[in-house]
Amino acid sequence: MVEIRFVGPDDRDALFELRARAFGPLRGELRERVLPMVERDLADQRVLGGYDGARLVASGRFLPMDQWWHGCAVPTGGVASVYVAPDERGRGIGARLAAALIELVGARGRPLSALYPATVPVYRRAGYEHGGAEYWTTFRAEALRGLGGGAAGDVKIRQVGPDDAAEVVAVLRAVHAAAGDSGPLDRGEPFVRWTLEHPDLFAYLADDGFVAYHWSDDLSELIVERAVAGSAETARALWALVGSGSSTAEFVRARVAPYDPVLWLLRDHTDARIHRSSWMLRVVDAQAAIAARGFPAAASVQASLVVDDPLCPGNAGGWRLIVAGGRGRLERDAAAAERPGVVRLTARGLAAVYAGVPPSTLGRAGLIDGGGGTDIAALAAAFAASPYMLDDF
Repeated sequence: MVEIRFVGPDDRDALFELRARAFGPLRGELRERVLPMVERDLADQRVLGGYDGARLVASGRFLPMDQWWHGCAVPTGGVASVYVAPDERGRGIGARLAAALIELVGARGRPLSALYPATVPVYRRAGYEHGGAEYWTTFRAEALRGLGGGAAGDVKIRQVGPDDAAEVVAVLRAVHAAAGDSGPLDRGEPFVRWTLEHPDLFAYLADDGFVAYHWSDDLSELIVERAVAGSAETARALWALVGSGSSTAEFVRARVAPYDPVLWLLRDHTDARIHRSSWMLRVVDAQAAIAARGFPAAASVQASLVVDDPLCPGNAGGWRLIVAGGRGRLERDAAAAERPGVVRLTARGLAAVYAGVPPSTLGRAGLIDGGGGTDIAALAAAFAASPYMLDDF
């Protein structure tokens, strides 16, 4: 019988060996770069392993982070580095590990969990559902260069490095909060410092914006990892800075929001091809997740809900959702289940509603049942969002 328990520092090499068998090895410089992070996670008991006796046959990692939801940062547990040895697959170890990671996320006081799935069915069985995506698109460098000039030329920009991590984090937080963004991650100052230590990354900061990019491996294009701006002038200035490499790179490939201002700043981007990679969301503590989330200031709604969530029983049962003044709360409502036509949600349905998926869509997918027109409309108005991430993990 496989036992799920914390992976200790003494099993560091076994963890890397398991990773090599499951997804391929980390070699040379990349292994050395991630090694301090892995050792920190082991020391902080954020890595769970599946052990067959003394042999490590599966593992998964919990990453503490915040995720922005309508301009509010919600404590979130990222699930990553989930490995199962090839000879142990198909025995249900992955499902047990997912359940244990959800329990760990909740025990560490984080009401949401997010992940990029290598296999969707396992995580759906654990109550995760598609919440948003990571979007990549390609621009002509010369078109970006043309965004400069005018007021953009007055924006003060300076190159930044690891010692500027705190200031970078402050600017990113201010922009996401003011914009009411949903989906971007806040992984904190230590992670940003680690990112800015990469010798091949070029990063620049303005009073209300930040951009970080690097050359592709074959030096044929520039890769923008993150570009965030709080005003049109700053957006023009930052993108024009990247586009200034047009004499060498014809194209710029960028991770962007689905409604990134650059798509409206460019004179013509009708030929855009956007690559979309889905990530999944799980509500671990429904009351805390609703209390921490932001909502549209104009939304004033109430709705009765009944949630079915065997893995997180604290979420299950009848609720009254109340949203007003940009904030929300869930109150226990024991009588909700007896009301005709009450909205009934699975754990997956609750996650998808939280992420802004239209309830009418979820009803046709079987993740929501019942509900009068008023309650369904209330959920749609309260949770409307177009979530995206500017990170992968």
